[in-house]
Amino acid sequence: MSARMLAWAYLSQVALGPCAPLIELVAAVGPEEAARAVREAELPEVLRTRTEARRNLDTAERDLERLERLGGRLLTPDDDEWPAWKLLAFGGIDAHRDREAAVPLALWTLGSASAAELTDRAVAVVGTRAASGYGEHVTSRFVDDLCGAGWTVVSGAAYGIDGVAHRASLAAGMPTVAVLACGVDRAYPAGHARMLREIAENGLVVSEYPLGVTPARHRFLARNRLVAGLSDAVLVVEAGARSGARNTAAWGARLGRPVLAVPGPVTSAASVGCHRMIRDGHAQLVARAADVIAAAGPITLGENESGPTRRLDALSVTESRVYEALPATGAIGVRELSEQSGQTMAAVRGALPILELDGLVGQDETGWFRRG
Repeated sequence: MSARMLAWAYLSQVALGPCAPLIELVAAVGPEEAARAVREAELPEVLRTRTEARRNLDTAERDLERLERLGGRLLTPDDDEWPAWKLLAFGGIDAHRDREAAVPLALWTLGSASAAELTDRAVAVVGTRAASGYGEHVTSRFVDDLCGAGWTVVSGAAYGIDGVAHRASLAAGMPTVAVLACGVDRAYPAGHARMLREIAENGLVVSEYPLGVTPARHRFLARNRLVAGLSDAVLVVEAGARSGARNTAAWGARLGRPVLAVPGPVTSAASVGCHRMIRDGHAQLVARAADVIAAAGPITLGENESGPTRRLDALSVTESRVYEALPATGAIGVRELSEQSGQTMAAVRGALPILELDGLVGQDETGWFRRG
């Protein structure tokens, strides 16, 4: 284990999150000299105060050995797979005025995939923890199509939309990136322990916090900037009025990423945040993955710029079955649609707003009917 790697780990432990003055010191003198200066408190006042509480806590060697046993490694700007291109966006923000805007010093990871390669074409998919059936359906549909087009999904491993996004990626056979607000040795939330293990096997679990660090509100907010920073665009599927997903979207805007939002039923509290962002011009309205891809990056070879030849071609399997179950004339209710289509009630309720948004179905007091 090199002295330079030990220095990176030690500095990450001392910084415990975004720390612009320490980043500047490392850039000026290198990690080993910076580590010596921190240990001996030979620092400017602002940095001495920032590192005083933890400068005597040096467990770098032990933690790096433990991280290796867990199947992980510490990524630093020295590594070829450091996502340098993505993180350049932080250079456009004055980290002296906003201490949370600093680029991460290092990244503690689980998994063997390359961070640079995984995030080369990536979309952040975030949303409320209290996801509705509609939100879960829409998330699965978007993610499945994004994965099919070769895009990596980045999210925060939380309950709700985050978890659905990760699971949909895994189901599609694509790696995904989970960014944590705690050490990667801690499964948070605990209910996602198995999912996080699967992500580490196929993609990456990432944190700027060293092993043993517990979640805290300010760490979730700092985590959100990395979710946005490692992506080419931020997609918000469902967000309440005070959803943390809106914080990720705000970071996306600050970092120059396109911010996209999916509209929901006007009666849904889970979509209030999305509707406000769209109304106020803080997000573009999107209805399908093709809209996200158009905003996130250039059209790739072989992609049909004109889109599908028929509106029905763009439907998912569930949406197609629900649409086909509608009678040629007249209207029927959700329960009957469920029986006729063979889809669950939740799946039908999730598919119908999408079909309505596409102009394929409508509803009145008697139920749902075909338009197309």
